[in-house]
Amino acid sequence: MTHLTRGVSALAIAALTLAAVPVTAQVAELGTPEGALSIVAWAGYVERGETDPAFDWVTSFEEATGCMVTVKQANTSDEMVALMNEGGFDLVTASGDASLRLIAGDRVQPINTDLIPSWNTVDPRLQDAPWFTVDGVHYGVPYMWGPNVLLYNTDVFPEAPTSWNVVFEEMTLSDGQSNAGRVQAYDGPIHIADAAQYLMFHQPELGITSPYELNEDQYAAALDLLRGQRQLVSRYWHDAFIQIDDFKNEGVVASGSWPFQVNLLVADGAPVASTIPEEGATGWADTTMLHVNSQHTTCAYLWFEHQLASNLQSDLSVWFGAVPSVPAACTDGRGMQDQAGCDANGFADFDRIRFWRTPTADCSQGEGACVPYYRWVSDYIGVIGGR
Repeated sequence: MTHLTRGVSALAIAALTLAAVPVTAQVAELGTPEGALSIVAWAGYVERGETDPAFDWVTSFEEATGCMVTVKQANTSDEMVALMNEGGFDLVTASGDASLRLIAGDRVQPINTDLIPSWNTVDPRLQDAPWFTVDGVHYGVPYMWGPNVLLYNTDVFPEAPTSWNVVFEEMTLSDGQSNAGRVQAYDGPIHIADAAQYLMFHQPELGITSPYELNEDQYAAALDLLRGQRQLVSRYWHDAFIQIDDFKNEGVVASGSWPFQVNLLVADGAPVASTIPEEGATGWADTTMLHVNSQHTTCAYLWFEHQLASNLQSDLSVWFGAVPSVPAACTDGRGMQDQAGCDANGFADFDRIRFWRTPTADCSQGEGACVPYYRWVSDYIGVIGGR
């Protein structure tokens, strides 16, 4: 994959304005399935049994609807925005740091929830979430959510690290070696929020109340922390499978990660585990959104309904290590997941996770008080480049 800036257009990094967005859904009724559906998705989100035969929720959909699914894997939210700007895709599983940009850029269309019979099964905490709902209008269907975890090597860390400092500050680890060159960081500007969250705990005098709403002083402190981290990082990861290989073969011992990588590494017998340290965690609540120019809207709405099936939600929860957007998936026994598994994935931690958002200049600190996202993009490129 290319660098984090691949295809990031001026639209993607412009300051957001949510005025004049459409207020009615484009689809009033469903027609004949068009026979195809293209989805931009995070790794592990749209499975047809190719990675593991036990996890396949595409084949049954294709057989039932005749909508043949193609998937384009995206590794960062910026890449998702760029692909949707280019067009040619129907759906995207967008996180909160992409969804409002897609709405503001008129890249996605309002959703007619009346055409989704299972809409009322969605977790009430998600139904009107601010990362895909504008002025009461829904622009997507919740898919999965969860925390960004600290992935670590259990041979090097016999006990779970209690702080994110193992990836932010140089130190000697239990094996007598430095962590320098043995840790990773996420290859996306939203990682600035992880630095800000760390500073919320360790430098409260900065007055940070949200890692996505940083004034100039708070932002400068976060960049300074990341410049120090640059001296430790062996790779800025964005490909989940490359990170898996790095933990298995390249001596990486700690990194921010997703439960998806943790699960695959554990299943492969690698000496790893994950934790949420004392500073807490950022996280993602992902929403399936429909391109404004989709040519396969009936297939897309059929997928919306399919993705809310509790057996799919249950199995995806196990596969990815995420929390279902349909709570019944934790308890009804239709899939592999149970309530204990949902609890382990963070079901009760919803209010403790700081979900990804797109930073804007206008924030709770005042109009124009916060550093907007386009600067996060350019400055993080500088951090990675050693500036």
